[in-house]
Amino acid sequence: MERPMDASAPGTAQAGAPPPTAVPVDVPLEVRAKMADTRGDIVDDIGSITGLIAAATALRAEMIDQARQWSETTELASMPSQGSGSTPSGPIWSGVEIARRELVTELACTLRMPESTVEKLVNESQYLCEHLPATLNSLRLGRISYRHAQTVIDHASSLPDDAGGGFEEQLVPVAETSTVPRLERVARALRERRHPESIERRRMRAAEDRSVRVDPGRDGMASIEAQLPADTAFAISDRIGRIAAGLKAAGDTRTLTQLRADVFAGLLIDGDTCEGMGRGIQATVIVTVPVLTLLGHSDEPAILEGYGPIDIETAKQLASNAPSLIRVLTHPETGAVLSVGRDRYTVPADLRTWLRVRDETCRFPGCGRMATGCDIDHTIDWQHGGPTAHDNLAFLCRKHHLTKHHTRWTVKQKPGATLEWTSPQNRTYTTDAATRIEPVPPERR
Repeated sequence: MERPMDASAPGTAQAGAPPPTAVPVDVPLEVRAKMADTRGDIVDDIGSITGLIAAATALRAEMIDQARQWSETTELASMPSQGSGSTPSGPIWSGVEIARRELVTELACTLRMPESTVEKLVNESQYLCEHLPATLNSLRLGRISYRHAQTVIDHASSLPDDAGGGFEEQLVPVAETSTVPRLERVARALRERRHPESIERRRMRAAEDRSVRVDPGRDGMASIEAQLPADTAFAISDRIGRIAAGLKAAGDTRTLTQLRADVFAGLLIDGDTCEGMGRGIQATVIVTVPVLTLLGHSDEPAILEGYGPIDIETAKQLASNAPSLIRVLTHPETGAVLSVGRDRYTVPADLRTWLRVRDETCRFPGCGRMATGCDIDHTIDWQHGGPTAHDNLAFLCRKHHLTKHHTRWTVKQKPGATLEWTSPQNRTYTTDAATRIEPVPPERR
């Protein structure tokens, strides 16, 4: 939004000039008033733009749900009726499942978003359009943000259908006048009063979704997050805090925050803090170290599986201290058997390890699931003549393995372990290997 400005007026910034960072104490009162009015106008414009963003997210939700309906309708109309059954890759998918997978994967690649994020968007859009008309309208008018709408969706969708009457009507006025954290507190309390099932039964069911995840950070750091029953999480935090406080009281020079982090890591990695608790199971890692770096002739960093570049000193320490470490030198040979041709379908252990280092994650566009939890897929199916060889194999998580077999996504393996994927809408995406490792020449195997 543009507003005519008097360039000669005191306190008015010239085009391209940086905004003032402070008002000098000797500025006349009338100039201060003019600057305050200008700031107020800017704040109003920011509010208007935020409303436009909210309206755009409402339109996006409606379009996503329209795409979902179109996908399901056309898929069901085009596919022949089929009974239940299974294929070598798993159970036969229904038309709705195929339509949903094609839509989610296509959107994820187009928007460059994780599939889990897009799947959440599709689910939220459907629930918003089908069950929460007041929330959708408030979002469309810019009275709430999409984060407010997500909070309403999250709590409303978790209630049984017969317990949700009036829930939205009570929450929308709160959403229009509150921050997201306050709306969350109100929604949680209101949901608790309305839910017909006891909290004990819900807690037991929710505990089935407990999980742990790691998010890589910068400068050789990462964060770990665990979704646990509340009593377990607070008990862990309390124990870590008590041990850290005891070490601090004994004169440890580390900060309490550092001590909590170090105690947490020591207990989980091998059941041992630096002060000598009993040792337990050790962690297993894969570190790829360029041999010239290891010999001191290069500064190319080492690669920690699942994270990326790490400093060479850390890599050397891992290589010397971890008995369960898998050491891979990227020059000039790994000693792995890279092909068994058509002799057998099963991938031998050394080739599996080689592929794990090469791929690191699922090779579908945008997927970050670690290779350790994935299947090894023959790019050209074994039954169609594809060999069990490094240039016809790649790690795919189970979801994308099934997507390859049951939808219109196709894939080709190019030189250099590049995979070229073609979507149902005929868009092309490529994924590259995480680590470049040259195959062992046949005469040196």
